[in-house]
Amino acid sequence: MIAVLWVALLFAQDSVRATQPLELADAYRTARERSPRITAARALADAARARTASARRPPDPQVQFGFMNYSLPALRPMDVLGMTQLQVMQMLPLPGKLGLAGRVADASADAQAERARDVDWEVRSKAAMAFYDLYVTDRSLSIDRETLRLLQDILRTTESMYRVGEGRQADVLRAQVEIARMVQDTIRMTTMRSAMSARLNAIIDLPPQTLNGTPLLPAFPDSVPGLDAALGAAVADRPMVRAGERDLEAATAQVKLARREIWPDLTIGLQYGQRSGMGGTERMGSLMIGGTLPVFARSRQLRMRDEAAAMQQMSRADLMAMRAETQAAVAEAYSNLTRARNLAILYRTTLLPQAEAAITSAFAAYRVGTVDFMTLLDNRMSLNRYRKELVELEADEGKAWADLEMLIGRELFNPLSVAGRIASGRN
Repeated sequence: MIAVLWVALLFAQDSVRATQPLELADAYRTARERSPRITAARALADAARARTASARRPPDPQVQFGFMNYSLPALRPMDVLGMTQLQVMQMLPLPGKLGLAGRVADASADAQAERARDVDWEVRSKAAMAFYDLYVTDRSLSIDRETLRLLQDILRTTESMYRVGEGRQADVLRAQVEIARMVQDTIRMTTMRSAMSARLNAIIDLPPQTLNGTPLLPAFPDSVPGLDAALGAAVADRPMVRAGERDLEAATAQVKLARREIWPDLTIGLQYGQRSGMGGTERMGSLMIGGTLPVFARSRQLRMRDEAAAMQQMSRADLMAMRAETQAAVAEAYSNLTRARNLAILYRTTLLPQAEAAITSAFAAYRVGTVDFMTLLDNRMSLNRYRKELVELEADEGKAWADLEMLIGRELFNPLSVAGRIASGRN
């Protein structure tokens, strides 16, 4: 009786939840709008871009205003010597330094912008993984609930046969045990579904249970891009690889800039002074030209060269490693995609039709007593397992597509389901 009440409660929850569809496109859009990681990455990119303008400008000029040779404590200008003075000093870097500094800043800002794009794709991929995990749990829960209904039908059949003397009491008891076990699995899957929903909402910064509808599987492309094309696109277009290329570009410009640091920077100064004389106000001006002296070149400027060269070597090695890791990840995602697609076709065209035919035949044969109850139950559980495995394969295909999109850095299919496309009028 308790098992029956649990079944009724779970079915009621299922009917309420089924009225709230959840599209993968909804998860993508919400993640793009609300994810704190995406917001932080974009703000960091904006900050890096804001620094580029000042990199091409020389240091600010220095302005000094002074009262020279005033007597104390009267604070009056001394005869002949006392004057008021204005001085302006400007440091002018060696020609080419500001241009190189601007190239370093621009390349660094471009690299940060590419990293922000990569964070966008990474969050999108994580949202997709959580969405497909929720899809597996939700569909498995629906399959378990449908199996509960069928087991109840089998229980009623075994009870009817037992009452008329054509069945065994052991079959009735075994059916009741299987129903209780299935109720237990359903309760566990219900709890797991709540956890999956909470994880999806956490990724896109929403309260737990905000996006809690029935996940609708998007319509995947009919064909898979070739492996060579996917590898080429990933190496050329993946934001993280492009960020590595910009980092290497910045490091190369920094090496050239470091080589010029040993050359003195020019400093120009203008000075104006005036004082009261016997013939009236006397005015005077001065021009000053100077430069920096690299007296600590061995421990400063030459070490800057070594640092820049080491950073360039590191950037080049990081880029090579990133390209290799990207190619390996693309190959793995491509392998997972083809495996999931091929196995899903096998399940839809062969395994599931055969399992459904087997359960139909076994149920009819059980009614006339030509097969035992265990054969009927085994066939039912085999069909249940095949359907769950097909759901997992569908989710694996979706996850592989999400991985490829993240690695290539562009959308490969419409994330709306077939129903969602019809509702929105999109193809």
